[in-house]
Amino acid sequence: MSNRENHRLYSTWKSMRNRCNNPNTNHYKYYGGKGVRVCKEWNDFNKFVQDMYPSFEEGKTLDRKDTNGDYSFDN
Repeated sequence: MSNRENHRLYSTWKSMRNRCNNPNTNHYKYYGGKGVRVCKEWNDFNKFVQDMYPSFEEGKTLDRKDTNGDYSFDN
């Protein structure tokens, strides 16, 4: 297992990307199937951590301000 897989945000990042990119996941139809994407920068796990770790709190979920918008730092 790599260091990033041990990072507390790894499962959040992986789930976000699966919802948007993998039609075989349960929730794809609500995300990727509706056109919700992950911004280009966040395909890089390190960039995602750089943007999101300062606001990370255990037990909280990754939400978007605009639920029809893409996953990005501004949303």
